[in-house]
Amino acid sequence: MFAAAIGLYLVPQPFDGPAAAAVVKHASRYRLPPRRRSLFLGRAACAARPATSGGSGVDQEEASREESSRIGDADPRQLRRSADWRAARAYKDSGVLFDGKIEAFNNGGLLIRFYSLLGFLPYPLLSPSHSCKDPSRTIQDIAKDLVGSSISVKVIEANEEEKKLIYSEKDAAWSKHSSQINVGDVFDGRVGSLEDYGAFVHLRFPDGSYHLTGLVHVTEVSWDLVQDVRDFLHEGDEVKVKIIQIDKEKSRINLSIKQLEDDPLMETLDKVIPQEGQLVSDSLDTSSSMNIEPLPGLESICKELLQEDGISDVRLGRQGLEKRVVSQDLQLWLSNVPAKDKQFTLLARAGRQVQEVYLTTTLDQDGIKKAVQRVLGRVP
Repeated sequence: MFAAAIGLYLVPQPFDGPAAAAVVKHASRYRLPPRRRSLFLGRAACAARPATSGGSGVDQEEASREESSRIGDADPRQLRRSADWRAARAYKDSGVLFDGKIEAFNNGGLLIRFYSLLGFLPYPLLSPSHSCKDPSRTIQDIAKDLVGSSISVKVIEANEEEKKLIYSEKDAAWSKHSSQINVGDVFDGRVGSLEDYGAFVHLRFPDGSYHLTGLVHVTEVSWDLVQDVRDFLHEGDEVKVKIIQIDKEKSRINLSIKQLEDDPLMETLDKVIPQEGQLVSDSLDTSSSMNIEPLPGLESICKELLQEDGISDVRLGRQGLEKRVVSQDLQLWLSNVPAKDKQFTLLARAGRQVQEVYLTTTLDQDGIKKAVQRVLGRVP
Protein backbone atom coordinates (compact mmCIF):
# COMPACT_ATOMS: atom_id res chain seq x y z
CA MET A 1 0.00 0.00 0.00
CA PHE A 2 2.80 2.38 0.94
CA ALA A 3 4.80 1.48 -2.22
CA ALA A 4 1.89 2.20 -4.53
CA ALA A 5 1.11 5.55 -2.95
CA ILE A 6 4.74 6.55 -2.88
CA GLY A 7 5.36 5.54 -6.49
CA LEU A 8 2.42 7.58 -7.77
CA TYR A 9 3.44 10.60 -5.77
CA LEU A 10 7.00 10.55 -7.04
CA VAL A 11 6.51 9.62 -10.68
CA PRO A 12 3.48 11.38 -12.12
CA GLN A 13 4.69 10.64 -15.65
CA PRO A 14 3.59 7.12 -16.69
CA PHE A 15 6.27 4.94 -18.19
CA ASP A 16 7.01 1.23 -17.97
CA GLY A 17 9.92 -1.13 -17.77
CA PRO A 18 13.10 -1.37 -15.67
CA ALA A 19 13.67 2.39 -15.77
CA ALA A 20 10.40 3.08 -13.99
CA ALA A 21 11.20 0.46 -11.39
CA ALA A 22 14.62 2.02 -10.90
CA VAL A 23 13.16 5.47 -10.36
CA VAL A 24 10.64 4.21 -7.82
CA LYS A 25 13.27 2.08 -6.08
CA HIS A 26 15.63 5.04 -5.60
CA ALA A 27 13.02 7.48 -4.43
CA SER A 28 10.09 5.71 -2.82
CA ARG A 29 11.60 5.56 0.67
CA TYR A 30 11.65 9.35 0.88
CA ARG A 31 8.10 10.27 -0.06
CA LEU A 32 5.89 9.63 2.96
CA PRO A 33 4.37 12.73 4.56
CA PRO A 34 6.49 13.68 7.59
CA ARG A 35 4.02 12.65 10.34
CA ARG A 36 3.05 9.39 8.70
CA ARG A 37 6.67 8.72 7.90
CA SER A 38 7.70 9.26 11.51
CA LEU A 39 5.16 6.80 12.83
CA PHE A 40 6.08 4.22 10.21
CA LEU A 41 9.80 4.41 10.86
CA GLY A 42 9.24 4.45 14.62
CA ARG A 43 7.30 1.21 14.44
CA ALA A 44 9.92 -0.30 12.22
CA ALA A 45 12.65 0.67 14.66
CA CYS A 46 10.74 -0.89 17.60
CA ALA A 47 10.20 -4.08 15.69
CA ALA A 48 13.80 -4.34 14.57
CA ARG A 49 15.55 -3.41 17.83
CA PRO A 50 16.43 -6.51 19.91
CA ALA A 51 15.77 -6.49 23.68
CA THR A 52 18.82 -6.09 25.86
CA SER A 53 19.33 -7.57 29.29
CA GLY A 54 20.39 -4.24 30.76
CA GLY A 55 17.43 -2.12 29.57
CA SER A 56 13.71 -2.16 30.22
CA GLY A 57 10.92 -2.08 27.66
CA VAL A 58 10.24 1.52 28.72
CA ASP A 59 13.82 2.50 27.82
CA GLN A 60 13.53 0.84 24.44
CA GLU A 61 10.21 2.54 23.73
CA GLU A 62 11.61 5.94 24.75
CA ALA A 63 14.62 5.46 22.46
CA SER A 64 12.31 4.60 19.58
CA ARG A 65 10.24 7.73 20.21
CA GLU A 66 13.39 9.86 20.19
CA GLU A 67 14.59 8.31 16.91
CA SER A 68 11.18 8.83 15.31
CA SER A 69 11.14 12.42 16.56
CA ARG A 70 14.52 13.15 14.95
CA ILE A 71 13.35 11.79 11.58
CA GLY A 72 10.02 13.57 11.87
CA ASP A 73 11.78 16.89 12.58
CA ALA A 74 13.80 16.69 9.34
CA ASP A 75 13.07 19.41 6.78
CA PRO A 76 10.47 17.91 4.42
CA ARG A 77 11.76 20.10 1.60
CA GLN A 78 15.25 18.65 1.99
CA LEU A 79 13.84 15.12 2.06
CA ARG A 80 11.99 15.84 -1.13
CA ARG A 81 15.04 17.33 -2.84
CA SER A 82 17.20 14.35 -1.84
CA ALA A 83 14.58 12.03 -3.26
CA ASP A 84 14.46 14.05 -6.48
CA TRP A 85 18.24 13.88 -6.83
CA ARG A 86 17.98 10.11 -6.54
CA ALA A 87 15.25 10.11 -9.15
CA ALA A 88 17.42 12.26 -11.45
CA ARG A 89 20.30 9.78 -11.11
CA ALA A 90 17.89 6.96 -11.91
CA TYR A 91 16.82 8.78 -15.09
CA LYS A 92 20.47 9.28 -16.02
CA ASP A 93 21.42 5.64 -15.40
CA SER A 94 18.38 4.23 -17.22
CA GLY A 95 18.42 6.64 -20.16
CA VAL A 96 14.69 7.28 -19.92
CA LEU A 97 13.59 10.54 -21.54
CA PHE A 98 12.10 13.23 -19.35
CA ASP A 99 9.54 15.83 -20.43
CA GLY A 100 10.41 18.96 -18.48
CA LYS A 101 8.91 22.43 -18.45
CA ILE A 102 11.15 25.29 -19.54
CA GLU A 103 10.93 27.93 -16.83
CA ALA A 104 13.56 30.47 -17.88
CA PHE A 105 16.70 31.05 -19.96
CA ASN A 106 20.01 32.85 -19.66
CA ASN A 107 23.01 33.54 -21.86
CA GLY A 108 24.15 29.93 -21.65
CA GLY A 109 21.00 27.86 -21.97
CA LEU A 110 17.54 26.88 -20.71
CA LEU A 111 16.41 26.27 -17.11
CA ILE A 112 14.13 23.22 -16.94
CA ARG A 113 12.11 21.95 -13.98
CA PHE A 114 12.71 18.43 -12.66
CA TYR A 115 10.15 18.07 -9.84
CA SER A 116 11.59 20.22 -7.02
CA LEU A 117 14.91 20.72 -8.84
CA LEU A 118 15.94 23.12 -11.58
CA GLY A 119 18.29 21.75 -14.22
CA PHE A 120 20.22 23.31 -17.09
CA LEU A 121 20.18 22.62 -20.85
CA PRO A 122 23.15 24.33 -22.58
CA TYR A 123 22.36 25.83 -25.98
CA PRO A 124 24.88 23.57 -27.82
CA LEU A 125 22.87 20.54 -26.60
CA LEU A 126 19.60 21.78 -28.10
CA SER A 127 18.20 19.85 -31.05
CA PRO A 128 18.87 21.59 -34.41
CA SER A 129 15.12 21.57 -35.06
CA HIS A 130 14.75 24.92 -33.26
CA SER A 131 17.41 26.95 -35.06
CA CYS A 132 16.61 25.45 -38.48
CA LYS A 133 13.03 26.71 -38.37
CA ASP A 134 14.33 30.25 -38.82
CA PRO A 135 18.12 30.44 -39.20
CA SER A 136 18.05 34.23 -39.04
CA ARG A 137 16.89 34.29 -35.40
CA THR A 138 19.33 34.46 -32.50
CA ILE A 139 19.44 31.67 -29.95
CA GLN A 140 18.16 34.06 -27.27
CA ASP A 141 15.06 34.86 -29.34
CA ILE A 142 14.44 31.15 -29.82
CA ALA A 143 14.91 30.49 -26.08
CA LYS A 144 12.49 33.28 -25.17
CA ASP A 145 9.73 31.67 -27.23
CA LEU A 146 10.40 28.27 -25.65
CA VAL A 147 9.78 29.46 -22.09
CA GLY A 148 6.61 27.84 -20.72
CA SER A 149 6.67 24.90 -23.12
CA SER A 150 7.73 21.33 -22.38
CA ILE A 151 10.74 19.67 -23.94
CA SER A 152 11.89 16.05 -24.14
CA VAL A 153 15.42 15.66 -22.77
CA LYS A 154 17.89 13.17 -21.37
CA VAL A 155 19.54 13.63 -17.99
CA ILE A 156 23.29 13.46 -18.70
CA GLU A 157 24.60 14.64 -15.33
CA ALA A 158 23.04 14.49 -11.86
CA ASN A 159 25.49 15.48 -9.12
CA GLU A 160 23.80 16.36 -5.83
CA GLU A 161 27.02 17.43 -4.10
CA GLU A 162 27.89 19.93 -6.83
CA LYS A 163 24.23 20.77 -7.49
CA LYS A 164 24.66 19.98 -11.19
CA LEU A 165 21.66 18.73 -13.14
CA ILE A 166 22.39 18.85 -16.87
CA TYR A 167 20.13 17.85 -19.78
CA SER A 168 20.65 17.16 -23.48
CA GLU A 169 17.94 17.44 -26.10
CA LYS A 170 20.37 16.20 -28.76
CA ASP A 171 20.75 12.90 -26.89
CA ALA A 172 16.97 12.62 -26.61
CA ALA A 173 16.63 13.25 -30.37
CA TRP A 174 19.22 10.54 -31.04
CA SER A 175 17.20 8.06 -28.95
CA LYS A 176 14.05 8.93 -30.87
CA HIS A 177 15.31 9.18 -34.45
CA SER A 178 18.59 7.27 -34.90
CA SER A 179 16.66 4.09 -35.71
CA GLN A 180 15.29 5.84 -38.80
CA ILE A 181 18.67 6.28 -40.52
CA ASN A 182 20.89 3.78 -42.34
CA VAL A 183 24.23 3.85 -44.14
CA GLY A 184 23.56 4.80 -47.75
CA ASP A 185 20.53 6.99 -47.02
CA VAL A 186 20.42 10.35 -48.78
CA PHE A 187 19.04 13.37 -46.90
CA ASP A 188 18.39 17.01 -47.63
CA GLY A 189 20.43 18.95 -45.12
CA ARG A 190 21.26 22.43 -43.92
CA VAL A 191 24.84 23.44 -43.22
CA GLY A 192 25.44 24.41 -39.61
CA SER A 193 28.82 25.32 -38.15
CA LEU A 194 31.99 25.14 -40.24
CA GLU A 195 35.32 23.92 -38.85
CA ASP A 196 38.77 23.43 -40.33
CA TYR A 197 38.14 19.68 -40.41
CA GLY A 198 34.70 19.81 -42.04
CA ALA A 199 31.09 20.98 -41.92
CA PHE A 200 28.28 19.97 -39.60
CA VAL A 201 25.04 19.37 -41.51
CA HIS A 202 21.56 19.06 -39.98
CA LEU A 203 19.43 16.29 -41.52
CA ARG A 204 15.84 17.06 -42.51
CA PHE A 205 13.46 14.19 -41.76
CA PRO A 206 10.17 13.40 -43.55
CA ASP A 207 8.24 15.40 -40.91
CA GLY A 208 10.10 18.51 -42.08
CA SER A 209 12.15 18.93 -38.89
CA TYR A 210 15.92 18.73 -38.53
CA HIS A 211 16.43 16.17 -35.78
CA LEU A 212 20.01 14.90 -36.17
CA THR A 213 23.36 16.37 -37.15
CA GLY A 214 26.26 14.73 -38.97
CA LEU A 215 29.76 15.70 -40.05
CA VAL A 216 30.94 16.10 -43.63
CA HIS A 217 34.69 15.73 -43.27
CA VAL A 218 36.79 18.03 -45.43
CA THR A 219 37.81 15.02 -47.54
CA GLU A 220 34.14 14.26 -48.29
CA VAL A 221 33.15 17.73 -49.51
CA SER A 222 34.26 17.48 -53.16
CA TRP A 223 36.33 15.40 -55.57
CA ASP A 224 38.31 18.58 -56.21
CA LEU A 225 41.15 19.49 -53.89
CA VAL A 226 39.64 21.16 -50.79
CA GLN A 227 42.06 23.20 -48.73
CA ASP A 228 39.40 25.21 -46.88
CA VAL A 229 35.86 23.90 -46.50
CA ARG A 230 34.64 27.53 -46.35
CA ASP A 231 35.54 27.91 -50.03
CA PHE A 232 32.82 25.37 -50.87
CA LEU A 233 30.16 25.65 -48.13
CA HIS A 234 28.55 28.40 -46.06
CA GLU A 235 26.40 28.30 -42.96
CA GLY A 236 22.74 27.94 -43.94
CA ASP A 237 23.42 26.33 -47.34
CA GLU A 238 20.95 23.66 -48.44
CA VAL A 239 22.81 20.51 -49.53
CA LYS A 240 22.20 16.86 -50.24
CA VAL A 241 24.29 14.42 -48.23
CA LYS A 242 24.80 10.67 -48.05
CA ILE A 243 25.25 8.77 -44.80
CA ILE A 244 28.51 6.83 -45.03
CA GLN A 245 29.01 5.78 -41.39
CA ILE A 246 26.97 5.58 -38.17
CA ASP A 247 28.65 5.18 -34.79
CA LYS A 248 25.82 4.27 -32.43
CA GLU A 249 28.05 4.07 -29.35
CA LYS A 250 29.27 7.65 -29.82
CA SER A 251 26.03 8.93 -31.43
CA ARG A 252 27.93 10.15 -34.48
CA ILE A 253 27.00 10.31 -38.16
CA ASN A 254 29.56 10.73 -40.95
CA LEU A 255 28.25 12.24 -44.17
CA SER A 256 29.50 12.78 -47.71
CA ILE A 257 28.60 15.26 -50.42
CA LYS A 258 31.08 14.10 -53.05
CA GLN A 259 29.89 10.49 -52.99
CA LEU A 260 26.61 11.62 -54.55
CA GLU A 261 28.68 12.29 -57.69
CA ASP A 262 30.55 9.72 -59.76
CA ASP A 263 34.01 9.01 -58.45
CA PRO A 264 36.39 9.64 -61.37
CA LEU A 265 38.90 7.17 -59.98
CA MET A 266 36.31 4.41 -59.80
CA GLU A 267 35.36 4.80 -63.45
CA THR A 268 37.17 2.70 -66.03
CA LEU A 269 40.11 4.29 -67.76
CA ASP A 270 38.26 3.78 -71.04
CA LYS A 271 36.12 6.74 -69.87
CA VAL A 272 38.93 8.74 -68.33
CA ILE A 273 41.55 8.05 -71.05
CA PRO A 274 39.80 7.02 -74.30
CA GLN A 275 41.11 4.22 -76.44
CA GLU A 276 42.19 5.03 -80.00
CA GLY A 277 39.17 5.97 -82.08
CA GLN A 278 36.98 6.94 -79.10
CA LEU A 279 35.76 10.44 -78.29
CA VAL A 280 38.01 12.37 -75.94
CA SER A 281 36.51 13.18 -72.54
CA ASP A 282 36.07 16.88 -71.76
CA SER A 283 37.81 16.30 -68.43
CA LEU A 284 41.03 15.01 -70.02
CA ASP A 285 43.88 16.51 -72.00
CA THR A 286 45.54 13.81 -74.13
CA SER A 287 47.44 16.12 -76.46
CA SER A 288 50.73 15.51 -74.66
CA SER A 289 50.06 12.16 -73.02
CA MET A 290 53.04 10.52 -74.76
CA ASN A 291 55.43 12.89 -72.96
CA ILE A 292 54.11 12.30 -69.43
CA GLU A 293 56.70 11.21 -66.89
CA PRO A 294 55.87 8.16 -64.73
CA LEU A 295 54.11 8.97 -61.49
CA PRO A 296 56.73 9.51 -58.75
CA GLY A 297 56.92 6.48 -56.49
CA LEU A 298 54.68 4.26 -58.63
CA GLU A 299 57.52 2.05 -59.90
CA SER A 300 58.60 1.32 -56.30
CA ILE A 301 55.02 0.41 -55.43
CA CYS A 302 54.86 -1.96 -58.40
CA LYS A 303 58.05 -3.71 -57.27
CA GLU A 304 56.65 -4.10 -53.76
CA LEU A 305 53.37 -5.48 -55.10
CA LEU A 306 55.33 -8.31 -56.76
CA GLN A 307 56.55 -9.35 -53.29
CA GLU A 308 52.96 -10.01 -52.15
CA ASP A 309 51.73 -13.60 -52.17
CA GLY A 310 49.24 -14.26 -54.95
CA ILE A 311 50.46 -11.46 -57.28
CA SER A 312 52.44 -12.84 -60.25
CA ASP A 313 52.73 -9.83 -62.56
CA VAL A 314 52.47 -6.02 -62.36
CA ARG A 315 52.52 -3.80 -65.49
CA LEU A 316 51.97 -0.08 -66.05
CA GLY A 317 49.22 0.82 -68.49
CA ARG A 318 47.89 3.95 -70.17
CA GLN A 319 48.38 7.38 -68.70
CA GLY A 320 46.99 10.85 -69.24
CA LEU A 321 46.42 14.30 -67.77
CA GLU A 322 43.18 15.57 -66.26
CA LYS A 323 42.15 19.22 -66.31
CA ARG A 324 41.45 19.37 -62.57
CA VAL A 325 43.54 18.55 -59.51
CA VAL A 326 41.99 16.28 -56.88
CA SER A 327 45.07 15.73 -54.71
CA GLN A 328 48.81 16.20 -55.03
CA ASP A 329 49.38 12.97 -53.07
CA LEU A 330 49.71 9.67 -54.87
CA GLN A 331 46.45 7.75 -54.63
CA LEU A 332 45.90 4.15 -55.70
CA TRP A 333 42.43 2.70 -56.25
CA LEU A 334 41.01 -0.62 -57.40
CA SER A 335 38.98 0.01 -60.54
CA ASN A 336 35.53 -1.46 -61.01
CA VAL A 337 36.61 -2.90 -64.35
CA PRO A 338 35.71 -6.64 -64.32
CA ALA A 339 38.71 -8.94 -64.00
CA LYS A 340 39.76 -10.78 -67.17
CA ASP A 341 42.12 -13.77 -67.11
CA LYS A 342 42.91 -13.03 -63.45
CA GLN A 343 43.95 -9.50 -64.40
CA PHE A 344 42.67 -6.57 -62.32
CA THR A 345 43.12 -2.86 -62.94
CA LEU A 346 44.37 -0.32 -60.43
CA LEU A 347 44.06 3.41 -61.02
CA ALA A 348 46.85 5.70 -59.81
CA ARG A 349 46.59 9.47 -59.56
CA ALA A 350 48.74 12.36 -58.36
CA GLY A 351 47.88 15.95 -59.19
CA ARG A 352 46.48 15.92 -62.75
CA GLN A 353 48.26 12.75 -63.76
CA VAL A 354 46.42 9.40 -63.96
CA GLN A 355 47.66 5.94 -64.93
CA GLU A 356 46.57 2.34 -65.15
CA VAL A 357 48.33 -0.48 -63.30
CA TYR A 358 47.55 -4.06 -64.37
CA LEU A 359 47.74 -6.83 -61.77
CA THR A 360 47.79 -10.52 -62.59
CA THR A 361 46.76 -12.25 -59.38
CA THR A 362 44.83 -15.08 -57.80
CA LEU A 363 43.61 -12.75 -55.04
CA ASP A 364 40.03 -11.54 -54.88
CA GLN A 365 39.14 -7.85 -54.67
CA ASP A 366 39.32 -7.79 -50.87
CA GLY A 367 42.71 -9.51 -50.96
CA ILE A 368 44.03 -6.98 -53.48
CA LYS A 369 42.89 -4.05 -51.33
CA LYS A 370 44.67 -5.49 -48.30
CA ALA A 371 47.83 -6.13 -50.34
CA VAL A 372 47.81 -2.55 -51.62
CA GLN A 373 47.35 -1.23 -48.08
CA ARG A 374 50.33 -3.27 -46.86
CA VAL A 375 52.50 -2.00 -49.71
CA LEU A 376 51.53 1.63 -49.21
CA GLY A 377 52.44 1.18 -45.54
CA ARG A 378 55.94 0.04 -46.50
CA VAL A 379 56.72 2.49 -49.30
CA PRO A 380 57.51 6.03 -48.06
